[in-house]
Amino acid sequence: MVVVAASLTPMFVLLGERLASTERSAASFGAGLAGLNAVLAYGLVRWSHRRRSARSFLAVVLGSMLGRMVVMLAAVVWGILGLGLPRLPLVVALLSYFVVFLVVEISVLQARTSGAEAR
Repeated sequence: MVVVAASLTPMFVLLGERLASTERSAASFGAGLAGLNAVLAYGLVRWSHRRRSARSFLAVVLGSMLGRMVVMLAAVVWGILGLGLPRLPLVVALLSYFVVFLVVEISVLQARTSGAEAR
C-alpha cells in the first residue's frame, strides 16, 4: 500500500488542478483496490504453497482468484454507483496497478520457486 501512496502522490502534485477531487478519489480507490488484491493474492499463494499439496495449492489459487474477482467487481460497482466516482480514472488506475502488481507478484514467486528448487 506504501507503493500505491508513493506513486500516486507525485502524479497528484504534477497534475495539480487538472484533476478534480473526484478524479483523484477514483484513481486512489482503483489503485488501492489493486494493491489490496495484490497483497491478498501473494499472501494466499504463499500460505497455500507452504502447507498444501500441489492439488490443494491449485484449488486455493483458483478459488481465491474467483473470490477476489467477485469482490473486486463488487467494489468497482460500489465505487461507481454507490460513491459516484468517475469511471475512467477508477478503471485506468485499477488496471494499470493490477498489471504492475501482477508482474511483480509473478517475478517474486518465480524467484522464490527457483531459489527453493536450487536448494
